[in-house]
Amino acid sequence: MYDQSESDLLRMLADRAGIVADYYDIAGTHHVTTDETRRAILAAMNLRVANREELVAELEAWDDRWWLRGSEPVHVLRMGRAAGTWSWYGPCESSDDSTFQVRWSLQAESGETRCERTEGPGLRIEEIRMIQGRRFIRVALAFPPDLSLGYYSVKAHAKGGGTNTESTFCLIVAPERCYIPDQLQQGVRWWGVALQLYSLRSHHNWGVGDFRDLGDVIDWAGKRLGAAVIGLNPLHALKNSKPYHVSPYSPSSRLFLNDLYIDVTQVPECWTDLDVQSRLADSSFRSRIDAVRRCELVDYDAVRSTKREVLELCYRAFLQDNFEGAEPDLKPRTDRGRSFHHFAEREGESLTQYALFQALEEWRQSASSTSTIWEDWPEPYRTRRSDALEEFRRRQMPRVRFFQYLQWLAAEQLCEAVKKTHEAGMPIGLYHDFALGSDRYGADGWLNQDVLAFKADCGAPPDAFAPEGQNWGISPLDPLRLRASGYRYFIELLRNNLRYGGAIRIDHVMALFRLFWIPRGLPPAMGTYVHYRDDEVLAILALESVRAKALVIGEDLGTVPDWVRDRLGTAGVLSYRVFYFEREHWGGWKPPAHYPAQSLAVVTTHDLPTLVGYWEGVDIETRSALGLFPSDDARKAMWAERHREKAGILAALKAEGLLPSGASDDPVQTATMTTELMESIHQYLARTPSWIVLANIEDIIGSRVQTNLPGTVDQHPNWCRKLDLTVEDMTQDARFERLAALLRLTRPLV
Repeated sequence: MYDQSESDLLRMLADRAGIVADYYDIAGTHHVTTDETRRAILAAMNLRVANREELVAELEAWDDRWWLRGSEPVHVLRMGRAAGTWSWYGPCESSDDSTFQVRWSLQAESGETRCERTEGPGLRIEEIRMIQGRRFIRVALAFPPDLSLGYYSVKAHAKGGGTNTESTFCLIVAPERCYIPDQLQQGVRWWGVALQLYSLRSHHNWGVGDFRDLGDVIDWAGKRLGAAVIGLNPLHALKNSKPYHVSPYSPSSRLFLNDLYIDVTQVPECWTDLDVQSRLADSSFRSRIDAVRRCELVDYDAVRSTKREVLELCYRAFLQDNFEGAEPDLKPRTDRGRSFHHFAEREGESLTQYALFQALEEWRQSASSTSTIWEDWPEPYRTRRSDALEEFRRRQMPRVRFFQYLQWLAAEQLCEAVKKTHEAGMPIGLYHDFALGSDRYGADGWLNQDVLAFKADCGAPPDAFAPEGQNWGISPLDPLRLRASGYRYFIELLRNNLRYGGAIRIDHVMALFRLFWIPRGLPPAMGTYVHYRDDEVLAILALESVRAKALVIGEDLGTVPDWVRDRLGTAGVLSYRVFYFEREHWGGWKPPAHYPAQSLAVVTTHDLPTLVGYWEGVDIETRSALGLFPSDDARKAMWAERHREKAGILAALKAEGLLPSGASDDPVQTATMTTELMESIHQYLARTPSWIVLANIEDIIGSRVQTNLPGTVDQHPNWCRKLDLTVEDMTQDARFERLAALLRLTRPLV
């Protein structure tokens, strides 16, 4: 059947696996995918492609995969549309056609059987295929109408003559689009503030912003300023170790929270245990807290060590006061103990496995003089299923439970913050950022080896910013294995990240459709795009969004085709519009009326300069000092372009009547980003039809240095710079009150 050349066979298999034959970058340059790249990406998907014989075998297996499996692994129904049919595949001799039957049932997430049917005999055969000399048939069976939203497990048992086969698949019944509050659809427009939680200073925190600081910001911004939403950096679990493990966009796990944000002083055991009280009263310990609090940058290692020291004592007291029995099977005996037990049960196997990974990693680090990654652990511990692993869990259950305890504390404190948003009357509340991926050597990498492609990285194709392309060092999800798993990991990721607020921003939202894969060991320029089943992924997103009643914002910057934005719009996902980038085709700034309504608008992002930094060219001079320009001419060209951009911004403000009194539209004359100019730019955004506008705290207080400088690791203080003001000072700062009053004129909280 397959007598083509090896190169043609490679192309055929790559096409079926979703690997594109070519693509155009943001500059319109055409890139053709090479056979070397195809072969490497297919290998990363665990397909055998070393030679022609293996390619033929994989293609034949591809052709027969549903026939041998019994059904496709996933089906999607959209609420309000015709239910449609699904196909059963399986062996059946022609002599058995008259007696052939399929008995199948739909089981809801609760375990309740929602539908049970027996189809046949006399079923119409839609298709016949011979596989290794055996006859297989396909029959179409109708889904029942009016199924409620949710996930269903479909089990089918086919009988008749010599046929006796079983198959299962996941049915997803999803709404047409993501959740959108009625107020937004009725014309209400909201505003809010955005912050990096770790960057908050306060008189009480231990050197890093924490959940108590967040609660104080909520009370202030929600009740006094009239903000509808507070935007946050990703709160994913990090290793909290510089320089490689502090980026919230390369976490150890996206399923769980960063326990560094726990306010130790709000942990009940902190005030009931004498050993904890003694430690807190110790002058040398207080000096350590004061030292990390005074630091200009977050000292992640010192903060982690200090907090962990007290939390260990809290945990010991927690067990003594709330449990009875012997390890590893302690039983709760108090309401607090039972609350923890219920949390651990509710989080289930994922939390247990995450905590187990944390305990394993701690054990291996203590046993080795150098840091080891899980791929270098003894073989029995590298995968989630082994007798040795189970024995370790039982033996080390106190440590496993400790990491569950930390997650419980973090979840409780974040839930308290969410409660505060409700009390403040904030219609959205917390707006979380959801990172594209996680550290391959972190907890999620170990937990989800079955769906991650470790022999590939993801990144971005060449562009003007990065002529050689970008490699983000994150393993992509394998679309084939992810679908075969029924999207279990993706569903859990969304569910865990949507439950703590009213909105979520999906970083690099184009990854729901296609992602730029780079074979490990090859340069980014050798990468290419891989497609995902966006119809199924968007259905899951819509279902989880509606269930959580949370808005979804898609970060759609950079190389994003128009068809992707169109699909996202139909799916109810808000576009993410950055003031710096919103230009007309001729280069001028878009007037407010030209922004799309279904969007969230901001001036800048964590990867871009602050307003003051942008106006003063701090980012340009920083890049120059770090040798990131290929030549001095490139630096001068960027300065010249920045001058033109500033002129364009001033012209746009003038056209809207928003140029501050006494300010010139000549950037040479308006050389400083004043508070009044900052306010005018935010008023400009407030006039757009965008459903939500966010103001970054750094821009309001005039911070000069940006949060993250892409392309650097330890050359720049990425992800660790603190704000210049404490939370207490900000609540008394007139600049916030004044900007809030201006924004409320066009975006009142009603």
